[in-house]
Amino acid sequence: MVGEIAAPSLTPYSASTHLPTAMNTSTMPPVNRTALCYSHHKSSFKNSPTISPLHSAIFTSLGLLFNLVAFYVLVKSYQRTQSQSRSSFLIFLGGLVVTDFMGLLTTGSIVVSFHITNFNWQIVDPNCHLCNFMGISMVFYGLCPLLLGAAMAAERFIGINRPFTRYTSLPKNRSVSMLLLVWLIAGSVALLPLVGVGCYHLQLPGSWCFFYIDSKGNDRAFSLIFSLFGLLCIAMSFLLNTVSVVTLIKMCCSRDKTRRRRDHEVEMMVQLILINIVASICWCPLLVFIAKTVLSGGQLNVKYLLLWIRFVTCNQLLDPWIYILFRRAVIQRLFPRWSWGSVMSRYPSFGDTIRRFTLSSAKGSRDQVDKEDSEVEQIG
Repeated sequence: MVGEIAAPSLTPYSASTHLPTAMNTSTMPPVNRTALCYSHHKSSFKNSPTISPLHSAIFTSLGLLFNLVAFYVLVKSYQRTQSQSRSSFLIFLGGLVVTDFMGLLTTGSIVVSFHITNFNWQIVDPNCHLCNFMGISMVFYGLCPLLLGAAMAAERFIGINRPFTRYTSLPKNRSVSMLLLVWLIAGSVALLPLVGVGCYHLQLPGSWCFFYIDSKGNDRAFSLIFSLFGLLCIAMSFLLNTVSVVTLIKMCCSRDKTRRRRDHEVEMMVQLILINIVASICWCPLLVFIAKTVLSGGQLNVKYLLLWIRFVTCNQLLDPWIYILFRRAVIQRLFPRWSWGSVMSRYPSFGDTIRRFTLSSAKGSRDQVDKEDSEVEQIG
C-alpha cells in the first residue's frame, strides 16, 4: 500500500515541535484551529536521516514494474484461453493486479513526494483533504486484495464442487459484477471515517496517513471493523480453499479422461492457495496487532505498527510473481514431463488411498465433471 516508510525518530513533545520540518511560528495555524487529522500528535515528527528518497522510489517502482509484467502475462493468458472457468478466474486475477498497481501508485507517490520535498502537511494540506485521501486509499487498497481472495475462493469452490451450475449462467459477467461489488464494499468501509466512524490522521514518521488506532469511541469501532473484516476474509478463503482442494484431489484420483482439464484446475488452485498464503503472512500480523491493541486498551506501539505495515507492502510485490512463475506453461517448461496425471502415476499408492476413503464422493464429483465436459463440447 505504501512505499518504504522510514523508521520514526522520537523526541519529547513540545509546543515548538509539531511537524516533520522546521517552520516559522508565524506560518503555523493557530493551535485551536488544528485540523482533526493533526490533532492526535503526542510526539514530534522527524524523518530518519538514514532514509533517502531513492530508497522509497526504488521500492515503489519495482512494485509497479512487477504488476505491469503480471498484467501483461494475464492479458496474454486471457486471450489464449478457451475455458470459461479459466477466463473467469483470470478476470479476478486481473482485478487484483490492477488494485495492487493503483494502490502502489497512489500511496507510493505521496510517500516518495514527502521524502523528496519533506513538505509540511499542515501548510500543504490544512483541511486534511490529502491526508483523508491517503487514508481512504490505504484502507481501500488494503481490503480489496483480501476481499478478492475470498471472492476467488468462492468462485473456485462453486466451479469445482458445482461445475455444471457455472455453465448455466454468464460466468464472465458474473465475475465482473463480483469484482465491482468487491470494490464497492471496500470503498464503503474506507469512507466510514468521513461520516464519523473513526478518523484518519498523520502517522509517524510523518510520511503517511492511516486511521487512528485507539480503544475509545468511534476509533475503536472502526479499528475493529477493519481488523475483524480482514481476518474474516482470510478465514473464509482458507475454509473454501481447503474444501476445494479436497474435492479436486478426489476428482483427480478418479480414472477417467478429463486430466487435461484438471491440470488447469490444479494450476488455478495452486495460484489461489499461494495468493492466500502470501496474504495471510503479510496481513495477519497487522490485523491481529490492531485488534489486540484496541481490545487491550494499551498504548499503540509505533515501531510494531511500522513493521507490520512494511509486511503489508510486501504483499503487492510478491503477488505478481505468483501469476508470472506459477503457470502451467512455465512449470512444464522447467519440468517438461510434469502433469497431474504423471504425479498420480508416480505415486499410485496415494491415489489408491484417496479412492479407498472417498469412493462415493469421487463418483458424485465425477458425474458432475462428465456433465460439465458434455456441456463444454456442445458450446464448442
